Amino acid sequence: MAGAPDPQKLYQQVARSIAASIAEGRYVPGDRLPSERGLADSFGVSRPTIRDAMIALEFQGLVEARQGSGVYVTARAKPEDDATEAEVSALELTEARRLFEGEACALAAAAVTDEQVAALERIARELADLAATEDGERLEHDFHLAVAHATRNAAIVAAVEEIWALRRQFPDCAHQLRRARLADPDAFARDHHRIVAALRGRDPKEARRVIHEHLNRTVEALLSMTERDALERTRREMAERRDELLRRTAI
Repeated sequence: MAGAPDPQKLYQQVARSIAASIAEGRYVPGDRLPSERGLADSFGVSRPTIRDAMIALEFQGLVEARQGSGVYVTARAKPEDDATEAEVSALELTEARRLFEGEACALAAAAVTDEQVAALERIARELADLAATEDGERLEHDFHLAVAHATRNAAIVAAVEEIWALRRQFPDCAHQLRRARLADPDAFARDHHRIVAALRGRDPKEARRVIHEHLNRTVEALLSMTERDALERTRREMAERRDELLRRTAI
């Protein structure tokens, strides 16, 4: 291994190097990695450093230690310099919606027609029945795009449609937002009725306020989910680490 790496981060450097080899296809899922001694000699490090690197790779889901057999590649790593388009998170998308759709809803309140209010009421009633189903996302899209159309501004319609297209483009983003909707489908449905009421009253300030409250509720649901997921991931990783240490002490 070239240079004099920081001893405190040596195992991380080894792990990154092996992950890069997996990403490049040098090792593919199902392949057995070289022995602990072979890797130690190859990288010019101690065997305990290799063990720590293997644990780090296991935490990433890239390899699996099989007692008495060795360490095997289980997944293909993504290159660190992956040039694909950056993922848009559910929180980022919701923040963008709050910014753009809040103002769109305020403008819609000043321009919406009775026919458009009636159409939004119909969608809101369907949402009340179907918020917890797969149709909930389609109806939510239809509702907020209908609000954008009520502004009578083609540029606003295009901007809102683009935000929703991003949601469809990134599966993890869509999945997290789906989970947020299912966290409290009744509150989700009530929020849309409140938006309709503000539009029916032609009250721009109230329209902006209620859609902000709706999207703030989504943000809170996403943050709560992230916290729960992090705690569960930590518990799982600690259990895996405990099992690994028990396997090692049994050798």
